[in-house]
Amino acid sequence: EFLRPMGISQYRLALAIGVPESRINAIVKGRRAITADTDLRLCRFFGLSEGFWLRMQGSHDLKQAKQALGGVLHSIEPFQPT
Repeated sequence: EFLRPMGISQYRLALAIGVPESRINAIVKGRRAITADTDLRLCRFFGLSEGFWLRMQGSHDLKQAKQALGGVLHSIEPFQPT
């Protein structure tokens, strides 16, 4: 978790970026994905470039999908133009 080392509570973050605390809690617990709206708010608050959290979310989603697909991806033959 990135909040604890910074001394920021979920409540304080939610208040600072204008979202319900339940949204932050759901993201932290992995029950909700980062949206463009949340990304922009978090990036502004933490001084990061826009899209940072969406890129992190995308990487996480790809990793999860690869694990879920297992060997299915290996059975897909890449397209070979003739």
